[in-house]
Amino acid sequence: MPPVRSILSELHRAAASTGIVKAEDLKIRAQAFDDYLVAGEERSFFHVALYMLAGRTSHQKQSLSIEIRKVLSELLEDTYSLSVDIRDMDPEAYKKRLKWPESRNVEASDQ
Repeated sequence: MPPVRSILSELHRAAASTGIVKAEDLKIRAQAFDDYLVAGEERSFFHVALYMLAGRTSHQKQSLSIEIRKVLSELLEDTYSLSVDIRDMDPEAYKKRLKWPESRNVEASDQ
């Protein structure tokens, strides 16, 4: 298995290359699990959960999912289970705060 940082970088590149999401909007994290079962056994898996503000078409979400799974298949060819789950977030309920470096003349944004 390649280093996790490399996998994250490739997933970032692949998602941004679709044009469906912007590179600057992507936040990619990895979480390892010590205890898990896949099909009732301790088999290897890699799961991507992608949350996006609602508004993309089913076709766009499917295209993004296929591209991410393709990259995972190339990087993790010996992994038993590769999966991608794309979910919509309610844009009215989603809130975030960005704290800009003081060197920037932009106030913290609240979306």
